[in-house]
Amino acid sequence: MSGPLTGLRVLDIATIVAAPMAAALLADYGAEVLKVELPSGDGARGFPPFKEGKSLWWKVTNRNKKFVSLDLRKPEGIEILKKLLPKFDVLVENFRPGTLDRWGLSKEVLWSIQPRLVILRATGFGQDGPYRDRPGFARIFEAMGGLTYITGEPDGQPMHAGYPIGDAIGGVFGALGIVSALWKRAMDPDAPGEEIDLSMTEATLRLLEFLAIEHDQLGSVRERSGNANQYSAPASVYRTKDNRWVSLAGSTNVLYANNCRAIGRADLIDDPRFASNGMRVQHMDELNAIFAAWCAGQTIETILAAFQASQGTIAPIYSIDQVFADPQMQARDAITTVPDKDFGAVRMQNVVPRFVNDPGRVRSTGGAIGQDNAEIYGEWLGLGSEDRERLKQAGVI
Repeated sequence: MSGPLTGLRVLDIATIVAAPMAAALLADYGAEVLKVELPSGDGARGFPPFKEGKSLWWKVTNRNKKFVSLDLRKPEGIEILKKLLPKFDVLVENFRPGTLDRWGLSKEVLWSIQPRLVILRATGFGQDGPYRDRPGFARIFEAMGGLTYITGEPDGQPMHAGYPIGDAIGGVFGALGIVSALWKRAMDPDAPGEEIDLSMTEATLRLLEFLAIEHDQLGSVRERSGNANQYSAPASVYRTKDNRWVSLAGSTNVLYANNCRAIGRADLIDDPRFASNGMRVQHMDELNAIFAAWCAGQTIETILAAFQASQGTIAPIYSIDQVFADPQMQARDAITTVPDKDFGAVRMQNVVPRFVNDPGRVRSTGGAIGQDNAEIYGEWLGLGSEDRERLKQAGVI
Protein backbone atom coordinates (compact mmCIF):
# COMPACT_ATOMS: atom_id res chain seq x y z
CA MET A 1 0.00 0.00 0.00
CA SER A 2 1.17 3.51 -0.77
CA GLY A 3 -0.35 6.95 -0.97
CA PRO A 4 -1.40 9.72 1.43
CA LEU A 5 -4.54 7.85 2.55
CA THR A 6 -2.74 4.67 3.53
CA GLY A 7 -4.32 3.37 6.73
CA LEU A 8 -7.78 4.71 5.94
CA ARG A 9 -10.48 2.07 5.63
CA VAL A 10 -13.59 2.60 3.49
CA LEU A 11 -16.69 0.39 3.38
CA ASP A 12 -18.30 0.77 -0.04
CA ILE A 13 -21.88 -0.55 -0.11
CA ALA A 14 -22.88 1.67 -3.04
CA THR A 15 -23.96 0.53 -6.50
CA ILE A 16 -23.45 1.41 -10.18
CA VAL A 17 -20.93 4.26 -10.87
CA ALA A 18 -20.88 7.60 -9.02
CA ALA A 19 -20.47 6.67 -5.34
CA PRO A 20 -18.27 3.64 -6.12
CA MET A 21 -16.08 6.00 -8.14
CA ALA A 22 -15.70 8.21 -5.04
CA ALA A 23 -14.48 5.16 -3.12
CA ALA A 24 -12.16 4.18 -5.96
CA LEU A 25 -10.55 7.63 -5.94
CA LEU A 26 -9.80 7.20 -2.24
CA ALA A 27 -8.36 3.77 -3.02
CA ASP A 28 -6.13 5.33 -5.67
CA TYR A 29 -4.64 7.49 -2.91
CA GLY A 30 -3.93 4.47 -0.70
CA ALA A 31 -7.15 3.84 1.23
CA GLU A 32 -8.16 0.22 1.84
CA VAL A 33 -11.63 -0.14 0.32
CA LEU A 34 -13.95 -3.09 0.83
CA LYS A 35 -16.67 -3.37 -1.81
CA VAL A 36 -19.90 -4.98 -0.58
CA GLU A 37 -22.40 -6.17 -3.20
CA LEU A 38 -25.37 -8.49 -3.40
CA PRO A 39 -24.54 -12.18 -4.03
CA SER A 40 -26.16 -11.67 -7.44
CA GLY A 41 -23.73 -8.85 -8.20
CA ASP A 42 -23.80 -5.07 -8.63
CA GLY A 43 -25.78 -3.86 -11.64
CA ALA A 44 -22.65 -2.17 -12.98
CA ARG A 45 -21.30 -5.61 -13.86
CA GLY A 46 -23.82 -5.54 -16.69
CA PHE A 47 -22.47 -2.33 -18.22
CA PRO A 48 -20.65 -2.52 -21.59
CA PRO A 49 -18.06 -2.63 -23.01
CA PHE A 50 -17.48 -6.36 -22.48
CA LYS A 51 -14.64 -8.73 -23.21
CA GLU A 52 -15.37 -12.43 -22.87
CA GLY A 53 -18.49 -11.56 -20.92
CA LYS A 54 -16.61 -9.37 -18.41
CA SER A 55 -17.43 -5.68 -17.99
CA LEU A 56 -14.34 -3.58 -18.65
CA TRP A 57 -16.03 -0.55 -17.08
CA TRP A 58 -16.35 -2.48 -13.81
CA LYS A 59 -12.61 -3.07 -13.74
CA VAL A 60 -11.93 0.68 -13.64
CA THR A 61 -14.72 2.00 -11.39
CA ASN A 62 -13.96 -0.67 -8.78
CA ARG A 63 -10.19 -0.84 -9.05
CA ASN A 64 -8.01 -1.13 -5.94
CA LYS A 65 -10.80 -2.71 -3.88
CA LYS A 66 -11.47 -5.98 -2.06
CA PHE A 67 -14.79 -7.72 -2.70
CA VAL A 68 -17.32 -9.48 -0.51
CA SER A 69 -20.87 -10.52 -1.25
CA LEU A 70 -23.53 -9.70 1.34
CA ASP A 71 -27.30 -9.31 1.17
CA LEU A 72 -28.16 -6.33 3.35
CA ARG A 73 -31.85 -7.01 2.90
CA LYS A 74 -31.52 -10.05 5.16
CA PRO A 75 -31.21 -9.75 8.97
CA GLU A 76 -28.06 -11.88 9.06
CA GLY A 77 -26.53 -9.68 6.40
CA ILE A 78 -27.18 -6.61 8.53
CA GLU A 79 -25.59 -8.27 11.55
CA ILE A 80 -22.48 -9.12 9.57
CA LEU A 81 -22.21 -5.53 8.36
CA LYS A 82 -22.50 -4.31 11.94
CA LYS A 83 -19.57 -6.52 12.88
CA LEU A 84 -17.50 -5.04 10.06
CA LEU A 85 -18.30 -1.40 10.84
CA PRO A 86 -15.90 -0.87 13.78
CA LYS A 87 -13.01 -1.65 11.46
CA PHE A 88 -13.84 1.22 9.08
CA ASP A 89 -13.54 5.01 9.00
CA VAL A 90 -15.88 5.72 6.09
CA LEU A 91 -19.15 4.28 4.76
CA VAL A 92 -20.20 5.03 1.18
CA GLU A 93 -23.82 4.44 0.13
CA ASN A 94 -26.16 5.63 -2.61
CA PHE A 95 -29.52 4.07 -1.82
CA ARG A 96 -32.69 6.14 -1.90
CA PRO A 97 -33.17 8.23 1.26
CA GLY A 98 -34.46 6.17 4.17
CA THR A 99 -33.41 2.80 2.75
CA LEU A 100 -30.72 2.10 5.34
CA ASP A 101 -33.07 3.26 8.09
CA ARG A 102 -35.63 0.66 6.97
CA TRP A 103 -32.91 -1.98 7.08
CA GLY A 104 -32.06 -1.04 10.67
CA LEU A 105 -28.95 0.95 9.78
CA SER A 106 -29.93 4.51 10.65
CA LYS A 107 -27.10 6.96 11.24
CA GLU A 108 -27.78 6.72 14.97
CA VAL A 109 -27.25 2.95 14.81
CA LEU A 110 -24.14 3.36 12.65
CA TRP A 111 -22.64 5.92 15.04
CA SER A 112 -23.48 3.79 18.06
CA ILE A 113 -21.24 1.13 16.52
CA GLN A 114 -18.56 3.47 15.08
CA PRO A 115 -18.94 6.95 16.66
CA ARG A 116 -16.44 8.63 14.30
CA LEU A 117 -17.79 7.11 11.09
CA VAL A 118 -17.94 9.41 8.06
CA ILE A 119 -21.02 8.53 5.99
CA LEU A 120 -21.30 9.59 2.36
CA ARG A 121 -24.87 9.51 1.07
CA ALA A 122 -24.92 10.07 -2.69
CA THR A 123 -28.33 10.47 -4.33
CA GLY A 124 -29.85 12.18 -7.33
CA PHE A 125 -31.39 15.08 -5.41
CA GLY A 126 -30.28 14.86 -1.76
CA GLN A 127 -31.78 13.60 1.46
CA ASP A 128 -34.64 16.12 1.58
CA GLY A 129 -36.83 18.20 -0.72
CA PRO A 130 -39.74 17.20 -2.96
CA TYR A 131 -37.51 15.15 -5.31
CA ARG A 132 -35.69 13.17 -2.61
CA ASP A 133 -37.31 9.85 -3.56
CA ARG A 134 -36.74 10.14 -7.30
CA PRO A 135 -34.24 7.72 -8.88
CA GLY A 136 -31.00 9.24 -10.10
CA PHE A 137 -28.98 8.64 -13.23
CA ALA A 138 -26.22 10.66 -14.86
CA ARG A 139 -28.46 12.00 -17.61
CA ILE A 140 -30.93 13.20 -14.98
CA PHE A 141 -28.17 15.09 -13.12
CA GLU A 142 -26.84 16.59 -16.34
CA ALA A 143 -30.29 17.60 -17.59
CA MET A 144 -31.59 19.14 -14.36
CA GLY A 145 -28.22 20.53 -13.26
CA GLY A 146 -28.07 22.82 -16.31
CA LEU A 147 -25.22 21.16 -18.19
CA THR A 148 -27.16 19.59 -21.05
CA TYR A 149 -29.05 22.78 -21.90
CA ILE A 150 -25.88 24.72 -22.76
CA THR A 151 -24.32 21.88 -24.76
CA GLY A 152 -24.92 21.58 -28.51
CA GLU A 153 -25.41 23.73 -31.57
CA PRO A 154 -27.42 26.97 -31.23
CA ASP A 155 -30.20 25.74 -33.52
CA GLY A 156 -29.99 22.11 -32.45
CA GLN A 157 -31.21 19.97 -29.60
CA PRO A 158 -29.48 19.99 -26.19
CA MET A 159 -26.71 17.39 -26.11
CA HIS A 160 -25.37 14.97 -23.54
CA ALA A 161 -21.69 14.05 -23.64
CA GLY A 162 -20.78 10.62 -24.98
CA TYR A 163 -19.96 9.51 -21.44
CA PRO A 164 -22.09 9.86 -18.25
CA ILE A 165 -20.09 12.80 -17.00
CA GLY A 166 -22.66 13.50 -14.25
CA ASP A 167 -21.59 10.32 -12.48
CA ALA A 168 -17.92 11.31 -12.66
CA ILE A 169 -18.69 14.80 -11.33
CA GLY A 170 -20.53 13.29 -8.39
CA GLY A 171 -17.71 10.84 -7.72
CA VAL A 172 -15.15 13.63 -7.49
CA PHE A 173 -17.32 15.74 -5.17
CA GLY A 174 -18.01 12.64 -3.05
CA ALA A 175 -14.31 11.94 -2.57
CA LEU A 176 -13.64 15.61 -1.78
CA GLY A 177 -16.43 15.65 0.79
CA ILE A 178 -15.06 12.56 2.52
CA VAL A 179 -11.53 13.93 2.70
CA SER A 180 -12.87 17.24 4.07
CA ALA A 181 -14.74 15.42 6.83
CA LEU A 182 -11.66 13.36 7.62
CA TRP A 183 -9.58 16.52 8.01
CA LYS A 184 -11.90 17.76 10.74
CA ARG A 185 -11.70 14.37 12.42
CA ALA A 186 -7.91 14.41 12.18
CA MET A 187 -7.70 17.87 13.74
CA ASP A 188 -10.06 17.02 16.59
CA PRO A 189 -9.74 13.56 18.19
CA ASP A 190 -13.09 14.12 19.89
CA ALA A 191 -14.95 15.12 16.72
CA PRO A 192 -18.05 13.02 16.10
CA GLY A 193 -18.83 11.27 12.86
CA GLU A 194 -20.14 13.17 9.87
CA GLU A 195 -23.00 12.66 7.45
CA ILE A 196 -22.36 13.97 3.93
CA ASP A 197 -25.48 14.69 1.88
CA LEU A 198 -24.35 14.70 -1.75
CA SER A 199 -26.92 15.69 -4.38
CA MET A 200 -25.53 14.65 -7.75
CA THR A 201 -27.69 17.25 -9.49
CA GLU A 202 -26.31 20.01 -7.26
CA ALA A 203 -22.78 18.74 -7.95
CA THR A 204 -23.38 19.18 -11.68
CA LEU A 205 -24.79 22.65 -11.12
CA ARG A 206 -21.77 23.63 -8.99
CA LEU A 207 -19.47 22.77 -11.86
CA LEU A 208 -21.08 25.44 -14.03
CA GLU A 209 -19.49 28.24 -11.99
CA PHE A 210 -20.82 31.59 -13.24
CA LEU A 211 -24.15 30.53 -14.79
CA ALA A 212 -26.10 31.06 -11.59
CA ILE A 213 -24.67 34.48 -10.72
CA GLU A 214 -25.03 35.56 -14.34
CA HIS A 215 -28.75 34.82 -14.22
CA ASP A 216 -29.13 36.36 -10.77
CA GLN A 217 -27.40 39.63 -11.57
CA LEU A 218 -28.05 40.05 -15.29
CA GLY A 219 -31.28 38.13 -15.72
CA SER A 220 -29.86 36.29 -18.69
CA VAL A 221 -30.12 32.62 -19.60
CA ARG A 222 -27.05 31.26 -21.32
CA GLU A 223 -27.84 29.39 -24.51
CA ARG A 224 -26.00 26.82 -26.63
CA SER A 225 -23.17 28.06 -28.83
CA GLY A 226 -21.82 24.88 -30.37
CA ASN A 227 -18.03 24.87 -30.33
CA ALA A 228 -17.74 28.65 -30.28
CA ASN A 229 -16.52 30.00 -26.95
CA GLN A 230 -18.98 32.53 -25.54
CA TYR A 231 -16.40 34.35 -23.43
CA SER A 232 -13.29 34.22 -25.62
CA ALA A 233 -12.57 34.77 -29.32
CA PRO A 234 -11.33 33.48 -31.60
CA ALA A 235 -12.00 30.08 -30.08
CA SER A 236 -13.68 27.14 -31.76
CA VAL A 237 -13.10 23.77 -33.40
CA TYR A 238 -11.71 23.77 -36.93
CA ARG A 239 -11.31 21.04 -39.54
CA THR A 240 -7.86 20.60 -41.09
CA LYS A 241 -6.89 19.87 -44.72
CA ASP A 242 -6.23 16.23 -43.83
CA ASN A 243 -9.64 15.85 -42.17
CA ARG A 244 -8.50 16.13 -38.58
CA TRP A 245 -9.81 18.54 -35.95
CA VAL A 246 -8.13 21.17 -33.79
CA SER A 247 -9.42 23.31 -30.93
CA LEU A 248 -8.31 26.92 -30.47
CA ALA A 249 -8.25 28.85 -27.19
CA GLY A 250 -6.70 32.06 -25.84
CA SER A 251 -8.46 34.96 -24.17
CA THR A 252 -5.57 37.32 -23.33
CA ASN A 253 -4.15 39.90 -25.72
CA VAL A 254 -0.76 38.20 -25.68
CA LEU A 255 -2.18 34.82 -26.66
CA TYR A 256 -4.42 36.40 -29.27
CA ALA A 257 -1.36 38.02 -30.83
CA ASN A 258 0.55 34.74 -30.80
CA ASN A 259 -2.36 32.97 -32.48
CA CYS A 260 -2.57 35.65 -35.16
CA ARG A 261 1.15 35.30 -35.91
CA ALA A 262 0.73 31.53 -36.21
CA ILE A 263 -1.63 31.92 -39.18
CA GLY A 264 0.42 34.74 -40.74
CA ARG A 265 -2.10 37.45 -39.88
CA ALA A 266 -0.14 39.87 -37.70
CA ASP A 267 -2.31 42.62 -39.18
CA LEU A 268 -5.19 41.42 -36.99
CA ILE A 269 -3.26 42.19 -33.80
CA ASP A 270 -3.59 45.98 -34.04
CA ASP A 271 -7.01 46.03 -35.67
CA PRO A 272 -9.10 48.32 -33.38
CA ARG A 273 -12.10 45.99 -33.73
CA PHE A 274 -10.16 43.30 -31.88
CA ALA A 275 -8.33 45.41 -29.28
CA SER A 276 -9.67 43.52 -26.25
CA ASN A 277 -11.16 40.13 -25.53
CA GLY A 278 -14.57 41.70 -25.02
CA MET A 279 -14.41 43.35 -28.44
CA ARG A 280 -13.17 40.13 -30.05
CA VAL A 281 -16.15 38.26 -28.61
CA GLN A 282 -18.43 40.78 -30.34
CA HIS A 283 -16.70 39.87 -33.63
CA MET A 284 -16.27 36.15 -32.93
CA ASP A 285 -17.97 35.00 -36.14
CA GLU A 286 -15.58 37.00 -38.31
CA LEU A 287 -12.50 35.89 -36.39
CA ASN A 288 -13.52 32.24 -36.27
CA ALA A 289 -14.13 32.32 -40.02
CA ILE A 290 -10.59 33.62 -40.61
CA PHE A 291 -8.97 30.95 -38.46
CA ALA A 292 -11.23 28.20 -39.83
CA ALA A 293 -10.32 29.09 -43.42
CA TRP A 294 -6.60 29.01 -42.65
CA CYS A 295 -6.82 25.65 -40.85
CA ALA A 296 -8.83 24.17 -43.71
CA GLY A 297 -5.86 24.75 -46.02
CA GLN A 298 -3.23 23.21 -43.73
CA THR A 299 -2.41 19.72 -42.49
CA ILE A 300 -2.57 19.15 -38.78
CA GLU A 301 1.21 18.82 -38.57
CA THR A 302 1.68 22.22 -40.22
CA ILE A 303 -0.90 23.81 -37.91
CA LEU A 304 0.62 22.44 -34.72
CA ALA A 305 4.14 23.41 -35.80
CA ALA A 306 3.08 26.96 -36.64
CA PHE A 307 1.31 27.47 -33.34
CA GLN A 308 4.17 25.94 -31.37
CA ALA A 309 6.63 28.28 -33.09
CA SER A 310 4.53 31.32 -32.16
CA GLN A 311 3.60 30.00 -28.71
CA GLY A 312 -0.03 29.97 -29.71
CA THR A 313 -2.77 27.95 -28.05
CA ILE A 314 -4.22 25.23 -30.24
CA ALA A 315 -4.57 21.51 -29.66
CA PRO A 316 -5.38 18.43 -31.70
CA ILE A 317 -8.68 16.80 -30.77
CA TYR A 318 -7.76 13.27 -29.78
CA SER A 319 -9.60 10.01 -30.02
CA ILE A 320 -8.67 7.55 -27.27
CA ASP A 321 -6.09 5.75 -29.42
CA GLN A 322 -4.37 9.08 -30.01
CA VAL A 323 -4.38 9.75 -26.26
CA PHE A 324 -2.53 6.45 -25.81
CA ALA A 325 0.03 7.41 -28.48
CA ASP A 326 0.72 10.98 -27.29
CA PRO A 327 4.34 11.42 -26.08
CA GLN A 328 3.30 13.65 -23.16
CA MET A 329 0.85 11.03 -21.91
CA GLN A 330 3.50 8.36 -22.33
CA ALA A 331 6.19 10.37 -20.56
CA ARG A 332 3.98 10.85 -17.52
CA ASP A 333 2.55 7.32 -17.50
CA ALA A 334 -0.96 8.77 -17.74
CA ILE A 335 -2.04 5.31 -18.92
CA THR A 336 -0.76 2.58 -16.61
CA THR A 337 -0.64 -1.21 -16.84
CA VAL A 338 -2.54 -3.07 -14.11
CA PRO A 339 -2.51 -6.81 -13.29
CA ASP A 340 -5.87 -8.45 -14.03
CA LYS A 341 -7.09 -11.94 -13.10
CA ASP A 342 -9.12 -12.32 -16.29
CA PHE A 343 -6.83 -10.89 -18.95
CA GLY A 344 -3.36 -10.95 -17.39
CA ALA A 345 -2.88 -7.19 -17.64
CA VAL A 346 -4.96 -4.24 -18.81
CA ARG A 347 -4.25 -0.56 -19.30
CA MET A 348 -6.26 2.29 -17.80
CA GLN A 349 -5.86 5.84 -16.50
CA ASN A 350 -3.25 6.33 -13.78
CA VAL A 351 -3.82 8.06 -10.44
CA VAL A 352 -4.76 11.76 -10.66
CA PRO A 353 -3.39 13.96 -9.18
CA ARG A 354 0.15 12.75 -8.74
CA PHE A 355 1.55 12.89 -5.20
CA VAL A 356 5.28 13.36 -5.63
CA ASN A 357 6.50 12.22 -2.20
CA ASP A 358 3.88 9.57 -1.45
CA PRO A 359 2.28 8.50 -4.71
CA GLY A 360 -0.86 6.46 -5.02
CA ARG A 361 -0.91 3.45 -7.30
CA VAL A 362 -3.36 1.33 -9.26
CA ARG A 363 -2.78 -2.08 -7.68
CA SER A 364 -5.66 -4.14 -9.03
CA THR A 365 -8.71 -4.04 -11.26
CA GLY A 366 -12.32 -4.54 -10.22
CA GLY A 367 -12.62 -8.17 -9.17
CA ALA A 368 -15.12 -11.01 -8.99
CA ILE A 369 -18.21 -11.25 -6.79
CA GLY A 370 -17.21 -12.24 -3.27
CA GLN A 371 -13.63 -13.05 -4.21
CA ASP A 372 -12.39 -11.97 -0.78
CA ASN A 373 -15.15 -13.55 1.31
CA ALA A 374 -12.80 -16.07 2.89
CA GLU A 375 -10.30 -13.40 3.97
CA ILE A 376 -12.80 -10.85 5.26
CA TYR A 377 -15.33 -13.16 6.87
CA GLY A 378 -12.79 -15.76 7.92
CA GLU A 379 -9.75 -13.76 9.05
CA TRP A 380 -11.47 -10.50 10.02
CA LEU A 381 -14.66 -11.85 11.61
CA GLY A 382 -13.60 -15.38 12.54
CA LEU A 383 -16.32 -17.17 10.57
CA GLY A 384 -15.26 -20.71 9.76
CA SER A 385 -15.74 -22.46 6.44
CA GLU A 386 -18.89 -24.23 7.68
CA ASP A 387 -20.44 -20.92 8.77
CA ARG A 388 -19.56 -19.32 5.45
CA GLU A 389 -21.08 -22.22 3.53
CA ARG A 390 -24.27 -22.00 5.56
CA LEU A 391 -24.49 -18.27 4.86
CA LYS A 392 -23.88 -18.92 1.19
CA GLN A 393 -26.65 -21.53 1.01
CA ALA A 394 -29.00 -19.08 2.77
CA GLY A 395 -28.22 -16.42 0.18
CA VAL A 396 -26.67 -14.07 2.76
CA ILE A 397 -23.23 -14.11 1.13
